[in-house]
Amino acid sequence: MRPPHGPVPLSRRGLLLAGATAGTALALPTTTARAAGRPRHPFGRYGSPAARLTPKTLYVHPGGAGDFTTVQAAVDAATGTGRTLVVAPGTYRETVSVDADRTDMTWLGASGDPRDTVIVYDNAAGTPKPGGGTLGTSGSATTTLRPDGFTARGITFANDWLRTDLPGTGGTQAVALKVQGDRSAFTHCRFLGHQDTLYADTLSLGTFARQYFAHCYVEGDVDVVFGRATAVFAHCHFRTLVRPDLTGAPYGFVFAPSTAGANPRGYLVTGSRVSSEAPDGFYKLARPWVPSSDPTARPMLTVRETHLGAGIDAVAPYTDMSSGHPWQEQRFAEYRNTGPGAVITVPENRPQLGRAEAASHTPKAHLGDWRPR
Repeated sequence: MRPPHGPVPLSRRGLLLAGATAGTALALPTTTARAAGRPRHPFGRYGSPAARLTPKTLYVHPGGAGDFTTVQAAVDAATGTGRTLVVAPGTYRETVSVDADRTDMTWLGASGDPRDTVIVYDNAAGTPKPGGGTLGTSGSATTTLRPDGFTARGITFANDWLRTDLPGTGGTQAVALKVQGDRSAFTHCRFLGHQDTLYADTLSLGTFARQYFAHCYVEGDVDVVFGRATAVFAHCHFRTLVRPDLTGAPYGFVFAPSTAGANPRGYLVTGSRVSSEAPDGFYKLARPWVPSSDPTARPMLTVRETHLGAGIDAVAPYTDMSSGHPWQEQRFAEYRNTGPGAVITVPENRPQLGRAEAASHTPKAHLGDWRPR
């Protein structure tokens, strides 16, 4: 266990600049194994501008070997539906925004290893806008995805803004990815940030968007995953960070759902794990977010068959975000979790599902008639 004021690990910015050597810090395959299997062609098995995977495929390469050198330029050109972007290895320092009319779009990291293809920027909620005011939480997002039917594989979405960039600011939210569309799927992707890393949300209060994250890696400190989507996280790794700006617990919260009261399905975490760089017990598993835009929200989170590391406060894993909306009145539940952070010492602080109840808290129940590809 690292003491609260011990050596500080590389920041998200440091990890990105460190390149492939950062893999061991993220519990990913070794650099040697990765390099040995990397295809020489910048687009791997996905063709090239001279031999397209499909007529609707576009290629992005930072050095000019593709159709475009930036992801946003490719998105702007990918009009219509069912378009595919193959993104070559590289660090794409840009913000990317995808309109809702680009339905059924697919992004493929060309190497298959998310460490190779990184989309990153460093805006925060408190970052000033050119015309006055600040960006706000949604405006801080490195990548914003609005279309239904979006799919991504083998890509890192990151926000490497640091609290030291704007000392004293209250706008420390810095979103790596905001996704709002229904039938949005992410496989073998990474989401790196500090506060508000992954915004799993919907386009409107009355829209129930289903989202699926499989074999993904997510890290941050405050409200690492938040929003009102119906989101399934299967076989994912959530990692919480040290907070050199704080002297005591809690450092932050892994989940902050804001599920609409009318939505019977919120966040489901299954077969996953939560680890931490922080001292034992310095993180809460979740807190409910009832935003001012939806005071009738009833946040929902089910964590089942997941390993909770020692970083989670096992005695009191949940806490309130605001006094008017206590966590006990929300829809938080657990089922057959393991690890030191899952030990039940105060039963009233750890609502558990029974076997019959657990049968309705599954990926199939959450996703309905949609089967992610």
